[in-house]
Amino acid sequence: MKAYDGMYIGGAWRPAAGQDVIEVVNPADEQVIGTVPAGTAEDVDAAVRAARAALPDWATTPPAERAARLSALRDVLVARADEIAETVTAELGAPLKLSQTVHAAVPIAVAGSYAELAATYAFEEKTGNSVVHHEPVGVVAAITPWNYPLHQIVAKVAPALAAGCTVVVKPAEDTPLVARLFADAVHEAGIPAGVFNLVTGLGPVAGQALAEHPGVDLVSFTGSTAVGRRIAAIAAGQVKKVALELGGKSANVILPTADLAKAVNVGVANVMSNSGQTCSAWTRMLVHRDQYDEAVELAATAAAKYGERIGPVVNAKQQARVRGYIERGVAEGARLVAGGPEAPREKGYFVSPTVFADVTEGMTIAQEEIFGPVLSILRYEDEEEALRIANGTVYGLAGAVWAGDEAEAVAFARRMETGQVDINGGRFNPLAPFGGYKQSGVGRELGVHGLTEYLQTKSLQF
Repeated sequence: MKAYDGMYIGGAWRPAAGQDVIEVVNPADEQVIGTVPAGTAEDVDAAVRAARAALPDWATTPPAERAARLSALRDVLVARADEIAETVTAELGAPLKLSQTVHAAVPIAVAGSYAELAATYAFEEKTGNSVVHHEPVGVVAAITPWNYPLHQIVAKVAPALAAGCTVVVKPAEDTPLVARLFADAVHEAGIPAGVFNLVTGLGPVAGQALAEHPGVDLVSFTGSTAVGRRIAAIAAGQVKKVALELGGKSANVILPTADLAKAVNVGVANVMSNSGQTCSAWTRMLVHRDQYDEAVELAATAAAKYGERIGPVVNAKQQARVRGYIERGVAEGARLVAGGPEAPREKGYFVSPTVFADVTEGMTIAQEEIFGPVLSILRYEDEEEALRIANGTVYGLAGAVWAGDEAEAVAFARRMETGQVDINGGRFNPLAPFGGYKQSGVGRELGVHGLTEYLQTKSLQF
């Protein structure tokens, strides 16, 4: 076990204001692997002051120079990719291959995309007798979750820096080690002191202090809808900008003309990836009644293959929560066809890959975000009912549509109330806007849309 100390503030590791620490636990074996300081309002204040002090120079740094710093950051992340993957595996429990291909590789791609955007984006434009300047919004508070611990940091920090903002990051308390590694990478990349700052700590203490700080101009938060509501209320009280990427209960709609086996197998893989800890996971599979029994059989067979392959969920509380949802599904009359509430191993926070059949749209497991390896399969009579079920939750983050004809799938997808839809297994695109309708959030991340969240406009008339 290693005791990590200090906060990265103003370009250096500085001692924390208090003595309290947070234990970091490996969810695969329940061993404490390290401790980090539990930041206080005092640490947050120091970090915000450092960000404010660095803002005038960074905001007026030419975009080409900001792009060069981001390119250097990407290169450092590439050089440290193995270390990143091993760190995420240790603190999140993700299998090493997943950590390499997703947890390390995706942030590298996102950092690279913003290096390019910083160099090419038109930060001023002419319209009629005006010149419109796109200026940085100011100091950004980035409060990030544990499920994709480095990606969520980079998806906020890279566009903020490209825009000319300065940032204070408060990472999730379960996965702070990769955030510390990122702070070292920022330092190595030569990003000026105070432009990026890191405070580790608990959400209700450090996170709240950061969201409430009057020196913050924009709060960007990824996490639960419940916490998102609180942050939005704080921001509204101070009339500051907010970007929220919250929960999801995404529908995977398999139309009768689809390749059923492929749609079901990819759908199960989507839900089991990262142990189901993905806000955009397709946790509701919608199948036509004529193909329903076959789909259930395919899904049960597919899920069984993941028993030894998926990692644990992040902590004991999350494990209990997911198992509670599985018990609720059984109690409400859904039929368990794979997995179940029993822990598959004695050690570690593991949950069995679970598939429910005979799920109806009113059931808890069909409405609430479980955030574990749990799939609900619902039947529909016709396309209109499929659409009604797909749109029938408070969320609207992602989704999928499968059909024999791409145009048919697109026509259905256009009617879904959701921010992203994958057509016949379309791949993740780090340049496409990511974010939700309804209670899945406010604003977008990634690509040009992610950059504009961190900009405000000023028009000069001539």
